[in-house]
Amino acid sequence: MTGFQDRDRLAELWYREIEVFRSARPESEKLWHAAVPHLPDGVPMLWMAKWPGPWPVFVKEAAGAHFTDVDGIDHVDLCLGDTGAMCGHAPPASVAAITKRLATGSTFMLPTEDAAVAAQLLTDRFGVPSWQFTLSATDANRSLIRYARHVTGRRRILVHDYCYHGSVDEAFATLDATGAVVERRGNIGAPVPPSETTAVVPFNDVEALEAVLRSGDVAAMLIEPALTNIGIVLPEEGYHDAVRELCSRYGVILIIDETHTISAGPGGMTTALGLSPDAVVVGKSIGGGIPAGAFGMSAEFAERARASLDLEDIDVGGVGGTLAGNALSLAGIRATLSEVLTDEAFASMTARATEWTVGVQSTIDEFSVPWQVTQLGARSEYSFRATAPRDGAEAAAADDFELQQYLHLHALNRGILITPFHNMALMCPTTSPDDIERHTIAFRDAVSSLFR
Repeated sequence: MTGFQDRDRLAELWYREIEVFRSARPESEKLWHAAVPHLPDGVPMLWMAKWPGPWPVFVKEAAGAHFTDVDGIDHVDLCLGDTGAMCGHAPPASVAAITKRLATGSTFMLPTEDAAVAAQLLTDRFGVPSWQFTLSATDANRSLIRYARHVTGRRRILVHDYCYHGSVDEAFATLDATGAVVERRGNIGAPVPPSETTAVVPFNDVEALEAVLRSGDVAAMLIEPALTNIGIVLPEEGYHDAVRELCSRYGVILIIDETHTISAGPGGMTTALGLSPDAVVVGKSIGGGIPAGAFGMSAEFAERARASLDLEDIDVGGVGGTLAGNALSLAGIRATLSEVLTDEAFASMTARATEWTVGVQSTIDEFSVPWQVTQLGARSEYSFRATAPRDGAEAAAADDFELQQYLHLHALNRGILITPFHNMALMCPTTSPDDIERHTIAFRDAVSSLFR
């Protein structure tokens, strides 16, 4: 627990904020009690119980960077569905396209005009020319893992220590103190020990990377170009050049998952850093708020994959699903990429994230708190350590769940929502300077309460 040592003080502050929460949200409490008999913990997915407070906040309506709960409280939303609503809630262009498509049929197992347009938009942004569509980034990652194993004839998948790629089995692996591959803490019902399917290396460690790839049994390396789900961990100079060179040398398919790192710009870090992956994954934000994901492949990888498949068996090979590539999702993707998540929108979002970062840093400096803040385009995050982490293990070692919960609850009681999983704030095209100032004031108040 490196973030704060006075645990009695933290407990006192926590219970004070709990009482504030209780008194302000009686309607959410009523809905929660009504939900508990048929929803475990009163939520449709158990991880929603991780929000701070005795019960979840129930949302009534949302638009842009704000939502209103059932108690009538306005919130600045800096979580934005953990990137799912990065385009803002109910963006008009996306809503119009989705509504029109919904009224004329949403799923056919047949293409519509939107499919090719969406694929071209993604090609223009990320550089790889051949695209397929899914319902989530998790589905896209699973599909690419299958294709990589299929065309290489190899078994293992390489990931970074403390990575996150959705609910992909191969990604729930980490390194223990001896350097052995083990299940990541909290892994639910793993089908096989992850050491059978997965190799793991620390982020930014070229020597460890080459040692694993030299074995010759790795089909694909699945990475985020910067870690984001353990706090933001940025790549060191030359790291991605080394990753590309080593994957090419050892015949490994390089898959870059841009689901969170698309915050770096319209083409994510792939375009911002000039990377050359064999495949790219995007999801969450691209559908304008409805389920959507996509994976793009280089011409060579796509040809290898397509040539290896028999038409008779193409529907039973474990890639895709009945609703994958549905017309509704594709209408949302086309509108969102062409009219919402534009170059101009990213410029504004990044400017707001810079303001947020400056506000957090000013409080850290004022109170001489041993924390740090890191920005990645429209995304920024603080962690409970004095310097930016170099890899996932360093970021994980700085975690302090009780302190994090207090800071999140303190913010929530002041009408500010940040992601419940870590201290991340994300901007959408309509996030305003006033929204950022609300957080800056609240964050200073929270830190002052701890380090008075």
